[in-house]
Amino acid sequence: MEQTMSKFEPMNIKLRRLFVLFPLLIFQFCNAPKEDTMENSEKDKVIIMSLDPGHFHAGLIHKTMYPKVDSTVYVFAPEGNELADYLQRIAGYNLREENPTSWNIQVEKGEDYLEQMISKKPGNVMMVAGKNDQKIDYIRAAIANGIHVYADKPLVINQAGFKELIKAFEEAAQKDLMLYDIMTERFEISSMLQRELSMLPEVFGDLETGTLENPAITKESVHHFFKYVSGQPLIRPDWFFDVNKEGEGIVDVTTHLVDLIQWEAFPEMILDTTDVRMLSAKRWPTTMNLDEFKKATGKQSYPEFLQDRIRGEKLEVFSNGEMNYTLRGKHAKVSVIWNFEAPEGAGDTHFSMMRGTKANLIIRQGKEEGYKPTLYIVLLEGQEKAMEEAVNNKLQSTFPGLGLEKLKNGEFLVKIPERYHVGHEAHFAQVTERFLEYFESKKMPDWEVPNMIVKYFTTTKALEMAKTP
Repeated sequence: MEQTMSKFEPMNIKLRRLFVLFPLLIFQFCNAPKEDTMENSEKDKVIIMSLDPGHFHAGLIHKTMYPKVDSTVYVFAPEGNELADYLQRIAGYNLREENPTSWNIQVEKGEDYLEQMISKKPGNVMMVAGKNDQKIDYIRAAIANGIHVYADKPLVINQAGFKELIKAFEEAAQKDLMLYDIMTERFEISSMLQRELSMLPEVFGDLETGTLENPAITKESVHHFFKYVSGQPLIRPDWFFDVNKEGEGIVDVTTHLVDLIQWEAFPEMILDTTDVRMLSAKRWPTTMNLDEFKKATGKQSYPEFLQDRIRGEKLEVFSNGEMNYTLRGKHAKVSVIWNFEAPEGAGDTHFSMMRGTKANLIIRQGKEEGYKPTLYIVLLEGQEKAMEEAVNNKLQSTFPGLGLEKLKNGEFLVKIPERYHVGHEAHFAQVTERFLEYFESKKMPDWEVPNMIVKYFTTTKALEMAKTP
């Protein structure tokens, strides 16, 4: 085990903009100030402790500064490439020309990083994004020691983890602690407008009941193992391809899709696990060759822990899944597909349909849309005047600048000003702002925790069914 430092190792990453072209940045380390404790810090200020930041989402929340968040971030992690990538990412934000951040990173390295965070406890919020199989253990340890949790999805990846999550929420409630997952897709403008329009009966009517073959609400997404983030190629850790650690696709990305179904179909309603009836679920692998694995991870060979996933010379990753279920009697379908790399000019895509008695609300993100989420309205009763009133007047107070365009096929394109298309990375700042609002008021909406429980019940139940012979 690596010897843990007795003090934090601070890093001044407000350096002059030198050597930015190279992956290895120069950091200046010096003695840290005396350890701060929560008794001596501002009680109402968020002080983040980033635990084992193994996923790039851990860095994305720091792309923006927040007045309510202390500029010092305490990092507890093992030595390695994942920590180096996290530090380099934040350094890039600090050193950029436009709107640079000013994060002061203090690092404590060592294999006993969790124990060090608990014993030193210099902050009041644990941010965790990394190995999903360990995440529930981190969450339970943080809650047990009076620390709020702000976590990347998924919080759990199987039914055993789900049972532990229930206990974590119960203990958090007893201690008045927040446990919140990062649902960035609620801030994607086309999803926001789809939700708003579905709440207008004069346009949408009521959500159809649907059937297994023709669901009332459908959410599908396509992702890619190799892509660019903040303008740089994303190098994933090799464990990302171990579904025992990362979780299968049916319990990972689907977390967002199941959340959107609950958030849109039953806005601000408290749901229960008894509202879910899983009808069918399946899973299948994405295969990649060694050259693709090298490109995605930077590693020169498959690690030992993936050897049982090798078929011939190709790696199988069970990253794809589909589930069909009912939520309060409404039929829903969720599916996720992972390809290795998107065609040139393309990227991750999303498809969504909400079927109402008066209109269908459809989000497409294909080539015709320039791979940008685009919202269409299909009227079923010719209520064009009511639709125009809704878009041009009712929604204008919240979303100024919206417009409509009737297409040749009879569909209506919702024209969304470019300023609303902020991109996936910017959504991390938006959801963090929402977390900070809850933190400041010391209360989440009554439906948030019950619906998080329903969400993870749904995903883990789907995996259980998909793996049942």
